Amino acid sequence: MRATILSVVLAAILLAGCGGSAGTNGEASKSPSQILSDVKQAAVGASSVRIAGNIVSSATPISLDLTLVKGKGATGSVTEKGLGFKLIRIGNEIYIQGSDAFLKHFAGAAASLLKGKWLKASATTGQLASLAQLTDSDKLFAQIKNSNGKLTNKGETTYNGQKAVEIDSSKGDKLYVAATGTPYPLALVRPGKNKGAITFGNWNASVSLAAPKGAIDISQLGAG
Repeated sequence: MRATILSVVLAAILLAGCGGSAGTNGEASKSPSQILSDVKQAAVGASSVRIAGNIVSSATPISLDLTLVKGKGATGSVTEKGLGFKLIRIGNEIYIQGSDAFLKHFAGAAASLLKGKWLKASATTGQLASLAQLTDSDKLFAQIKNSNGKLTNKGETTYNGQKAVEIDSSKGDKLYVAATGTPYPLALVRPGKNKGAITFGNWNASVSLAAPKGAIDISQLGAG
């Protein structure tokens, strides 16, 4: 489950080799590799970003709404095949609160005992460590590289009323990037059987992260 979610988000970021528009931030006139470098620099330098949307990967519907805070952690929610959970990561600790369906699927008979509870675990080792890359902006944006099929700069357009540059991938995805100001990605749109969209926004917004009280340490479950 976590690997599938991560692959979708990384696909969006790998395609983020795009830029702005001539006469505004100047990215539209650059080659995909030059633009890609600019996008990586901008994304890595951001203090926070919200990644949200719905998409289908390998016939699996996925919904996510995560806010990543550079050097601190992340907060938000993820759902796959109707199994959803809230999450908070602060430093080397991660917390999750599963929906009833999530708990029933993964905890079985113990689901009722965990209803409404936050579970705590290490973000670097153990069961939830694979979520760390998804919730760490530095690690996530460090994956940016020129490798999502052939990229073509289609020029200026608009996305949700905002000036943008459209970058098409030979694999069918379309990436929209701000055509003014800093060349942050705005959205990844996928057509066909994997139809959906993931948006990037709220760059550099002020975000407060707080550990939930009374979280149950997963390593202690079943002990004794």
